[in-house]
Order: sequence, then C-alpha cells, then structure tokens
Amino acid sequence: MKNGTLKQILLITDGCSNQGEDPVAMAALAKEQGITVNVIGVLDRFDTEGGRGLQEVEGIASAGGGISQIVQTRQLAETVQMVTKQAMTQTIKGVIDQKLNDILGESETVEDLPPEKRGRVMEVVDELGETVDLDVCILVDTSASMKNKLPTVREALTDLSMSLASRTGANQFCLYLFPGKRKSTQKVITWTPHLENIEQAFSKIGSHGVTPTGPAIKEALKSFNELAKTNWLDQDEAYDDGPR
Repeated sequence: MKNGTLKQILLITDGCSNQGEDPVAMAALAKEQGITVNVIGVLDRFDTEGGRGLQEVEGIASAGGGISQIVQTRQLAETVQMVTKQAMTQTIKGVIDQKLNDILGESETVEDLPPEKRGRVMEVVDELGETVDLDVCILVDTSASMKNKLPTVREALTDLSMSLASRTGANQFCLYLFPGKRKSTQKVITWTPHLENIEQAFSKIGSHGVTPTGPAIKEALKSFNELAKTNWLDQDEAYDDGPR
C-alpha cells in the first residue's frame, strides 16, 4: 500500500489459459510490485472435480496474494463487489499485521490481540477501506465460451463502479478484454473514475477461441506502470507551478 493507494487486478474468466506467458508467474510478478490479483471464475455449474480451470483460478489468486471465487453467472454482480471489497480488507489487514510484527515480533498478528483491541483494529481496517484510493485494472476473458456471459459481466462491472462511488477514497478503473481483435489483449477503457462507457466498450469486440490470460496480466502491469508515471508527472507539474 503506497501513498494511500490499493492496487488490484480483477480477472474474470471461465476457462484455462492456452496462449502466452504463464498466468501464475505473471500474478507472482504483480504481487512483487504491490499489486493484488483477484480472480473470479464464471462457470455455468460449480467445478467440484478439481479440474484444470479451477486449479488455475486458485493458483493465479494465490500467487498474486489475492482472492479467488468460483461463481455461477447469475451470482456475478454480487461476487464482483464482494471480492473487490474483501481484497481491500485483506490487503489493509496485511499491512497492519506487518506493522504489528515490526513492533511486537514475528508471531503477532491482529488475531493474536485481545478481543477488545482486535475489534478496534478491525474498525480501523474498515475505515481505511473507505478512505484509501483504489486503482483496479479489470481483465475480462472474451474467449468463445464467454460470449453468452459478457452481458452479465458488463452489468456486474457497472454495478461495481456504482457501489464504490460512495467511498470517500478515489476510485480509478481501466478495462482490458482478452483476446483482442488483432492481438492478445486490447485496452478498451483507459484509467477513469467511472465506467459509464462500458457498454460501448464491450460492443467493440467479438469472442474468440484462445485464452491469453498471462499476456493480459502482463499488460495490466504495464498499465499500472504507465499510471504511476502519469501521476508522477502530474505531481511534478503541480510542484513546478507552486509558489517560489
């Protein structure tokens, strides 16, 4: 958590990656850069056999320090909001745990505190969840098997934008669909506080057979780097324009 900003990648997919870099390795790289990777697997029915798709969803989230959730299509809107907010709480709590470790020793976490103190710490976690800035890069699988699910995905992301609008902290989103028309990943919405143009964005792309999940995460990391450079330039200009 740097400069009061939480950074998340939200990956929505229903299948196994089959092109490009290893998505688990890309998720681990994201975690190293302070970016949490959360994964929502959208299935028509729950995968109870521990298949490759489920293993990959869980593996990406684990490597990325995030949350994974398998859902049926009709549950998507509620799940997108839940996963985003749970990941915020998990990240903030992890920072507080680290501070406790630094002060009290490696064995101390929030769970080790007396109930009263633990409750007060969680109140702080909840408050921070409302006040920190949040940057979310959304990656949506548009492979052929996702075609009939994309209208629900679009609605879920619109709901997410609206549900987070009440926070006092600033929200920023960007949206990539994968695969793109001519390349593995296509950015359809640049960094913005709102997702009003999401319907138009989804109409620009069709569904294809391949699932380049690794390259999509790689592009998301580039996008965060570009955002950081933009923020740095804005701060530098503000400093230059300030009083001498």
